[in-house]
Amino acid sequence: MSFAFDLSGKRAFLTGGSRGLGREMALALAQAGADIALVARPSDALASTADEIGAMGRKVWTFEADMGSPEAAEAVCHRALTEVGSFDILINNVGGRRVNVPTEDLDLATWTRLLDLNLTSTFICSRVLGAAMIAAGKGGRILNVASINGLVAGRGIGGRHYETAKAAVIQFTRTLAVDWARHGITANAICPGLFATAPNLKWKETNPEIIDGLVADIPMGTMGDPRDLGALAVYLASDNARFMTGASLIIDGGQTCH
Repeated sequence: MSFAFDLSGKRAFLTGGSRGLGREMALALAQAGADIALVARPSDALASTADEIGAMGRKVWTFEADMGSPEAAEAVCHRALTEVGSFDILINNVGGRRVNVPTEDLDLATWTRLLDLNLTSTFICSRVLGAAMIAAGKGGRILNVASINGLVAGRGIGGRHYETAKAAVIQFTRTLAVDWARHGITANAICPGLFATAPNLKWKETNPEIIDGLVADIPMGTMGDPRDLGALAVYLASDNARFMTGASLIIDGGQTCH
């Protein structure tokens, strides 16, 4: 049996693709041969990541959208289908805790807005682009970026919308795996631990006690490098993962082992 990770001729749609974990997964898929549609809020980072992908000789499309708005999320999915066509790979990556507010002080508007960002966007992209995968009849790969906080609650931090949404993403991924297996579509969740993304580095500056406490709980003794997710994304997007579906893959330096 050969183990090829060639994604040539595949098209990937990736939310939150301008920086951090999304950027590294996008670059890794492009290096493996995929053409990439990046979705993110307007920023210089979006154009910069697109330029890096284009420099590899890949086709790249950029779509500016606030995925925390269900209406915007639905609109950008339909726009991408119109301008690009159906996709072989969907990576629902956008999300984040964003606020450190105890449950007793968290207002409903913030709860709803951040559930939309972390959970509803995953549902909408999966529904719209997954339906197009089914209609195309060529199968597909869906990768949903959850978190180890979908499995365990973080300590010393508020914003429990995040744990709630990521746990739901894991279970939603399982339902997609069951429902769409007959269409040749796999769905898997990636559960990262603490990675050195821009938001977490900002947290380290403003709330060093939280980040230092989390790092102290990681057996490998450091935050993960966002590039570590690239190879995992390529594997899950490739034919080598054709029999893996409904899985939740933890990548956290051993943090959830104890």
